[in-house]
Amino acid sequence: MKKKISIIIILILGIILSGCGKNLTAREAVRDYLEMYVTLDNRVVEQLNEFVDKEDLDDEQKKMYKEVLKKEYSTLTYTLEDETYDGDRAYVKAKIKVMNLNKVQKDALDYFDEHKEEFNDEEGRYDKGKFLTYKLSRMKEATETITYEIEFKADKNDGRWEVVQLSNEDLEKIHGIYEYNE
Repeated sequence: MKKKISIIIILILGIILSGCGKNLTAREAVRDYLEMYVTLDNRVVEQLNEFVDKEDLDDEQKKMYKEVLKKEYSTLTYTLEDETYDGDRAYVKAKIKVMNLNKVQKDALDYFDEHKEEFNDEEGRYDKGKFLTYKLSRMKEATETITYEIEFKADKNDGRWEVVQLSNEDLEKIHGIYEYNE
C-alpha cells in the first residue's frame, strides 16, 4: 500500500505543480503547494479518486481509503521556517505535522502477526480483504500525529516560483507514511 500511495503522490504533484497561481516569493509557492492538500483542492481530490478507484479494493474499502487520504490532507498543518535564495532557485524550510499513518500500518501488521486467525475466511484461509478493511479502519481512526522537516526547492520560471518535484522521502512525510526509526 505504501508504494501505491507514492504513485498517487506523483500523480497529484503533476497537477499541483502545473496549477499553482501567480506568487511573488518561493515561500508563497510552498504555501500554495501545501494549501492544495489542506483545502482538498478539486485537482487533488480528482487525482485521489482516480488513484483509489484503480486499487484492488471493494467499494467499501475504496470509500474508507478515500476518507483516510482526505483526512490526512485536510489535517496537515505546517509552518514555513526559513527561506534562502540563490538566483532562480530558492530553498524553503518547513515543519509539517501529519497523521502518523506509518505507525498505524506497523501496528496493524503487529496485530495481524498476533491474531492471524481473525483474518481467515470460513475455510480457514487468509482473507486479504479482511485485513485491508481492518488496516483501513485503523488508519481512518488515527489521531496520533508526527512532525517532519522538509526543505522545499522552488525554481523561478517565467517570473513565477514553482515547487520542484519532491523526493519520495519528502512525499512520504507529507502523506504520513515515512518510515522513521523510533
